[in-house]
Amino acid sequence: MIIVDYNGIAISSVVVQKLDIEENMIRHFILNTLRMYNKKFRKDYGPMVIACDSSTWRREYFPNYKFKRREGREKDEVEKANWDEIFRIINMVREEIQENLPYRVVKVDGAEADDIIGALALETQEFGKHEDVMIVSADKDFVQLQKYKNVKQYSPMQKKFVTEKNPHTYLFEHVLKGDSGDGVPNVLSNDNVFVEGIRQSPVTRKKLDFWAENAQNLEDVMEPEHYRNYMRNKKLIDLEEIPENLRTEIINTYESQEDTPKNRVLKYLISKRCKNLISDIEDFY
Repeated sequence: MIIVDYNGIAISSVVVQKLDIEENMIRHFILNTLRMYNKKFRKDYGPMVIACDSSTWRREYFPNYKFKRREGREKDEVEKANWDEIFRIINMVREEIQENLPYRVVKVDGAEADDIIGALALETQEFGKHEDVMIVSADKDFVQLQKYKNVKQYSPMQKKFVTEKNPHTYLFEHVLKGDSGDGVPNVLSNDNVFVEGIRQSPVTRKKLDFWAENAQNLEDVMEPEHYRNYMRNKKLIDLEEIPENLRTEIINTYESQEDTPKNRVLKYLISKRCKNLISDIEDFY
């Protein structure tokens, strides 16, 4: 199974590649990226799955989740208008992919792409469902999934495999240190530090090592408030903490999809005037 972080590659088509916000150009970049990674990994990892972002359950659990990202996009009306158009195009192309390309597209209300990737990777650990998984994403949050021996990751940004010798340690320290990019404070800091612009209390190497030595009884060695923050962060960061009902819906959405007939690919590429992709059409299958 090849699992692509759809919004990750789609947004990079605009931000990293500095493309014009133009429908045909963004579509071509997204389709070409999928074609390229399907060709690169299909022999060893099988069919491609497109994991898509939706609204997230994490904001109900923790309202400050990704606060800075929302704030940044809302500050400038011109910038906001640009993002509205970018997401319109990205969502439109996603629907086209679901209808015309031979890939399963998984989008579930309340789930981020992280949840979909995590749920699918976890499902391959079930008896009789084992298969090798290649995650195509630059997001280091997925390093934690390398604790499953059948899971690998490739970063489109760095053009190389993402590897981690100690994924369990990585996850444990990630939870302790939080994730400023997602608005998740470290365990020594209150919920509102990023919203209020308050400096976080530093998490030192000495503290990390002490907590690691006492990982089995953290509640006993941490201050109650800090342990509460640890559980907050674990819920937000650990992909095994996805709500069970959401995980079930993700798996049902994936398993219930029928394969799109291959003959739709050529018609689609012709209709969208993707001439350069037609010559490589076999790479989509």
